[in-house]
Amino acid sequence: MKFLVTLILSGLVATLAAAQAAETPVLEPVPASDVSLADLLWLKRPIVVFADSPNDPAFVTQLLNLAEDPGELIKRDVVILTDTDPKTLSEAREKLRPRGFSMVLLDKDGAVKLRKPLPWSVREIIHAIDKFPLRQQEIRDQRAAPRN
Repeated sequence: MKFLVTLILSGLVATLAAAQAAETPVLEPVPASDVSLADLLWLKRPIVVFADSPNDPAFVTQLLNLAEDPGELIKRDVVILTDTDPKTLSEAREKLRPRGFSMVLLDKDGAVKLRKPLPWSVREIIHAIDKFPLRQQEIRDQRAAPRN
């Protein structure tokens, strides 16, 4: 009987773990050279992470930070763009003109809202986003929307 209970419990734990893993959102970084910032207007909030090399410790740290809680970023319509090649001028690099490591956050209207020379946590980023006037309007609209 103990064996059967243990078997059932271990199966339940494995099923719950698999369900959680399947529900964990993923927000994959996209190379900035593959994206036109104009295509993101009014749809997404780009976080552009620049570095002179993909091995830059600040760049690696920033990507790890962003991977910690992708669900909160997805709720805020964030897309992560990366650019680690200063020789190849992506549209983002031409427009934003970073020097070395830089994390740049744009709002949906394309306006630069934040430039940081050091990595930021998801918590710091979402607090900044939640203060944007466009985000405040989105929150008000969500509250006013009828629930089905």
